[in-house]
Amino acid sequence: MEPELDVWAHPHLRAAAANEDWPALLRTWRKLTRSNQSRLGALIGLAQPDISAIENGRRTVTSVEVRQRIIDGLGVPLELLGCLQREDLPLPSLVLPGVVSEADTERLSAVRRGGVRLDVASMDAMDALLAAHRRAEDTVGSRTIAPLVQAQFEEVAALYGQARGPLADRVVKLLAEYAQFLAWMAQDQDNGPAALGWFDRSYDWALESGYGDMAATTMSMKAHLAWSQENGRRCVRLGEAAASTPGASEATQAMAVQMAGRGHALEGDADGAYRRLDQAQQIIAAATDAPPWLYFYGEAWFAAQRGMAEVHLKHWTSAVENLTVGLEGFDRSYRRDRAWYGSCLAHAYAGAGEAEAALTTALSIVHDASEVGRPHAWAELHKVAGLLLRRGASEGRQLVDSLAAMD
Repeated sequence: MEPELDVWAHPHLRAAAANEDWPALLRTWRKLTRSNQSRLGALIGLAQPDISAIENGRRTVTSVEVRQRIIDGLGVPLELLGCLQREDLPLPSLVLPGVVSEADTERLSAVRRGGVRLDVASMDAMDALLAAHRRAEDTVGSRTIAPLVQAQFEEVAALYGQARGPLADRVVKLLAEYAQFLAWMAQDQDNGPAALGWFDRSYDWALESGYGDMAATTMSMKAHLAWSQENGRRCVRLGEAAASTPGASEATQAMAVQMAGRGHALEGDADGAYRRLDQAQQIIAAATDAPPWLYFYGEAWFAAQRGMAEVHLKHWTSAVENLTVGLEGFDRSYRRDRAWYGSCLAHAYAGAGEAEAALTTALSIVHDASEVGRPHAWAELHKVAGLLLRRGASEGRQLVDSLAAMD
């Protein structure tokens, strides 16, 4: 495999090129290609100490010659350079290729300048961009995408004053979606206070615009936050409240009910957990439509959810079976989810006393856990290592060493 062939599709690297942030660009390029500073230096005609000095901020790239060496040596696509400062781009966070057409780019730029009134086509283009950022976050993680989405949100919020009639409702709905996504990413980075703040804004905008699906989703995600803080009782209560929200689609109700099931599992209530998980699976099987932010819903995802609940209940064999089925159904681009559920599978194997399988599973996802799965998947792998060590398995020390190499 030659990772350099598609390395410039990575949003983090594209953002560094767009800002001409040379330290970030060099570090990110090396990380994505798993190269050392000597190899990088050979490609761009600089010594290893020079590369180190640029990456650490001790040397600034001011020379036109050095800048060109980096561009030529790494094959930086010229259309990326400085693109975040270009006025012809519709919004500052537009660094995903092929998302907004040339015509839509011109329209959004004109709307931004106030020369053209906001219209349905402009809103469609912004919807497409948010959807693309959601899918990109599955692959590169929240740390990379969050700043881009934050900038996008601010631009959308600035357009509210131009909206009239139904478009005003649509802008508010889009703001609710952005706030929910930003809340999710804050939660993914273990920033509970920021997540709650964004959830509250999302919920308020959802109520203002009569957006039952988003109001229910926001409540479900608050349940998820309670679950991540190991508050099973609150997780159950919020999940149940979300499921009964007026206007929620069947898919959104299923998400809420399974959150209640996870809360029961966290509390050690197997009967409550299975009852709610079974109900959620029945609801989603009958659902005919789902909001765009639930694109990942399906049988594989529910199998993984059930497996995670089984880990809470220490039903190790069932956990291994369900998590294996779930992971086999995940798209390869779902790096963050594969890292999380892979770490849960390693935990299930360790709990079942299958130390070798636990280590093999952990090592298969350790790079993704390090790059896009911090802090949750990374912390789960440390739990796996601790469990193996407590049981006297030599695989525990091997996993500790592998984690330490990336800590």
